[in-house]
Amino acid sequence: MDINQLVRKNVQKLTPYQSARRIGGKGDVWLNANEYPVAPHFELTEQTLNRYPEPQPEQVISRYAQYAGVTNEQLIVSRGADEAIELLMRAFCEPEQDSILYCPPTYGMYQVSAETLGVQTKTVPTKADWQLDLDAIKQNLDSVKLIYVCSPNNPTGNLIHPDDIKSLLNMAKDRALVVIDEAYIEFSPESSVIKWLATYPHLVILRTLSKAFALAGLRCGFTIANKPVIDALQKVIAPYPLATPVADIATQALSKDGINTMKLHVINLNNQKEKFANALNQLSIVEKVYPSRSNYLCVKFQDDKDVFKTLWNQGIILRDQSKSIGQKNIIRISIGTQAECEAVISALKAIK
Repeated sequence: MDINQLVRKNVQKLTPYQSARRIGGKGDVWLNANEYPVAPHFELTEQTLNRYPEPQPEQVISRYAQYAGVTNEQLIVSRGADEAIELLMRAFCEPEQDSILYCPPTYGMYQVSAETLGVQTKTVPTKADWQLDLDAIKQNLDSVKLIYVCSPNNPTGNLIHPDDIKSLLNMAKDRALVVIDEAYIEFSPESSVIKWLATYPHLVILRTLSKAFALAGLRCGFTIANKPVIDALQKVIAPYPLATPVADIATQALSKDGINTMKLHVINLNNQKEKFANALNQLSIVEKVYPSRSNYLCVKFQDDKDVFKTLWNQGIILRDQSKSIGQKNIIRISIGTQAECEAVISALKAIK
């Protein structure tokens, strides 16, 4: 029996998202997934694994709402922001009829989630400076229900101009939700659009504990929006999205001490990023180090140097962006420890 005959046609054609772990590699220096380089330590305090967890853990919700400056009813917690990306499509997009719109180069899960659900996609590449092409977006809004914008953007690291986001919100009024993915916002907290929720009822913000909170393995993310949006998501989310240990650790991470620790992480990582960028800029093999408001750098290398493969073979695992729109010869490098960054510099110096 050919099981593939039973698989949905759109899934048969689907290429899975190439996550850092799916791509694989063998080595000691892992700088390809935008993770915090040092693991935090937590002790489990909840011993109720015989019971189902709360559908929306009250302490997690209240602590994150307080941290973000919103009300509890403006928040829903999910298995990472990845689940939130898909929940929005499940709640708002009619398969085979409605579309999402996103602006590459950007995070790949917007496309994969839409294709998995049978939702159409529209792509409007960013301009040469990686800012939104508002005129092109305006021409492509027919059938669009969700517009995904990542700021700071993954993989480029730049912030989207706030005036452009406002223009996009005005353009999409009464037509679509504008979803601002703020997974990396702790590295540039003053640039959050969260205060705009009162003005724009169709604004949605995605957050995560994976980056600055150093909890990528926890899989805990948040959708922040006005109550009608949250109410719709409550209808389609799984009954128990957060396991008890996940909620336990998230609650601790969102304590006053936990948030202060996160802020120290950000200071340390931003300092390390500046030193790493300066070291990269001194290498002849490097053509450009792009400014970054996140926990990674995009680096353009000389055309005839196979930097990614050379370092891969040495056990230094980076993220090759060369197949993405506008990313030729560019490699994304997560900010690691000082020793890891020094290993990258040493390996690059040896390339002739």
